Amino acid sequence: MGIKILQQSKSQKQKAEAYVFFAKAANMGNLKAMEKMADALLFGNFGMQNITAAIQLYESLAKEGSYKAQNALGFLSSYGIGMEYNQAKALIYYTFGSAGGSMMSQMILGYRYLSGINVLQNCEVALNHYKKVADYIADKLEKSESIPVEKVRLTERPENLSSNSEILDWDIYQYYKFLAERGDVQIQVSLGQLHLIGRKGLDQDYYKALYYFLKAAKAGSANAMAFIGKMYLEGNAAAPQNNATAFKYFSMAASKGNAIGLHGLGLLYFYGKGVPVNYAEALKYFQKAAEKGWPNAQFHLGFMYYSGSGVWKDYKLAFKYFYLASQSGQPLAIYYLAEMYATGTGVLRSCRTAVEKRLKFLKKRRCIQWHFSYGIELPFKDIHLARRLYDMAAQTSPDAHIPVFFALMKLETVHLLQDILFFKQFTMCWKWMKLDNTLGPYWDLFVIGLIVAVLIFLLRNRYG
Repeated sequence: MGIKILQQSKSQKQKAEAYVFFAKAANMGNLKAMEKMADALLFGNFGMQNITAAIQLYESLAKEGSYKAQNALGFLSSYGIGMEYNQAKALIYYTFGSAGGSMMSQMILGYRYLSGINVLQNCEVALNHYKKVADYIADKLEKSESIPVEKVRLTERPENLSSNSEILDWDIYQYYKFLAERGDVQIQVSLGQLHLIGRKGLDQDYYKALYYFLKAAKAGSANAMAFIGKMYLEGNAAAPQNNATAFKYFSMAASKGNAIGLHGLGLLYFYGKGVPVNYAEALKYFQKAAEKGWPNAQFHLGFMYYSGSGVWKDYKLAFKYFYLASQSGQPLAIYYLAEMYATGTGVLRSCRTAVEKRLKFLKKRRCIQWHFSYGIELPFKDIHLARRLYDMAAQTSPDAHIPVFFALMKLETVHLLQDILFFKQFTMCWKWMKLDNTLGPYWDLFVIGLIVAVLIFLLRNRYG
């Protein structure tokens, strides 16, 4: 009940109600509710932060075999937050977490073995940890058998100032809606895409998506025809799953030379959806779509040669098409390239290259909070350890007091910014704020100089 309310909640009051249900379920011994409450206590959701209570809850959950609790305790131990700083203990927690199925623990262990953090550096062990995560995500992608929607671009017109923003302003949306109703086909297709995937602040609405695609298709848009085919292939409330209808619209788009439509027909013949399995036909349509630069078709061509589906196995051709698709960011192509480098299939085996490819693949799947978990944005900085080492330096030599003071000023500034981002975005996709890129490589010296100038000014005013 609490999870349902939390997923559907749009206000802080509704979210607070969800946590009331979690608290009741946790008191009754529900493990999932206890995990939710432990997270809430750790991160201070709705003003109830209590790290000590969170740790106690995580410890009791860990005894029950909760891999999420094991992972959380590993993180807290590795940074000395609320408990003793103990990297050896953290490693044990992460190991138990990974054994229990925690993908985040797998990522953390992968990074530790890759970089030699409190363990002997071992690329092969790191590769194995990353493989488990990559296999898990690839399996989900392969089962979907869908046609990914490309990034939405509303228009190339200079008056469109919000096409790259995360949220589409309501008045601008009304303007585009007006243009779509007036018959602007490009806008109709773009609005259809936005509603299909729920982008730029618009709710996912299959009925509106189908409405705009049908208007554009009637005006002759091949892209709209292909997306209607996609909707019927996958099935939803507005377009119930219907292979025959999907075939019809993919054929209409393909007859106009549309790459998405050609690839869609290839998928139908490859998986035997609404038509008998026909690898020769699938190969033909994938080749036509690949020639037009469609990365998903390039991937499927590579997969056919990699697996020997309807063709003789040819790892060189498989590598060629996987590489072409990977250049456009096709995630499964990157995954299979990593497999080829890891096993030395068709290429010279390279553990390091395989790890890099797997990390690139995982970075493409940003829907999971793994940017934070050691191994996507490298390196992960241990600010608490840095603070302790600075304190040791100051105690060791009197000459170190001034440089340590300025270094700690920089450290605390960075720590404050990262804490703000961490607590705000932990449950979302993690992105580091790279001040060196944003403000220049010497931003810290500028800030320190500014602080010194302000101190001098204040002292002159006081004693001048």
